[in-house]
Amino acid sequence: MDWQKLETYFHSLDRSLFVGNDIKKHASIDVPLPIGFGQTISQPSLVLKMTQILEPENNSKVLEIGTGSGFQTAILAKMSAEVYTVERIDELAKKAKNRLDTLNFSNIYYKIGDGSTGWQEYAPYDRIMVTAAAGLLPDELVNQLAIGGRMVIPIGPPYLQELKLITKTDNSKINIETMELVRFVELKGRYGWVEIGKL
Repeated sequence: MDWQKLETYFHSLDRSLFVGNDIKKHASIDVPLPIGFGQTISQPSLVLKMTQILEPENNSKVLEIGTGSGFQTAILAKMSAEVYTVERIDELAKKAKNRLDTLNFSNIYYKIGDGSTGWQEYAPYDRIMVTAAAGLLPDELVNQLAIGGRMVIPIGPPYLQELKLITKTDNSKINIETMELVRFVELKGRYGWVEIGKL
């Protein structure tokens, strides 16, 4: 990964472009901020760290689960060849697309749906970034990860999760490494806390 390129673009990207007018004055603070519908834009330092852990390359095909505001999407798109991003909430997806179109990205592809099941049509992916917390590791996402690929995903109960790095070896086995403790909103859908609680 081009670490210098990531640092430069990250610090040049104006976070205020990705939040509502009533929140813009807080955009430079290193905290999560609300973006509506019970969702948040993550604190910038965590966005940077998760991207560093993911290690996207300039030829990577990336799947992002949870478009949200589009802030993380922009960073992934700058560092990768293609980004396929899935958002469950229609209005958030449309707003994010408008912002990213304004920034002249042409390598981002959008889908509205249950991100916890990935985007099988374009699999496998070299990198998978999940920006909401799952109750369990989604099998579909593991299956859509390419050999040698990396996935970053928060897993655990409400209020506190473990940020996991999932890597897939040449023999298709996966390695799971805990990076740190985090707190994310729920990954809605099949692998969210609500649905897992029904099992």
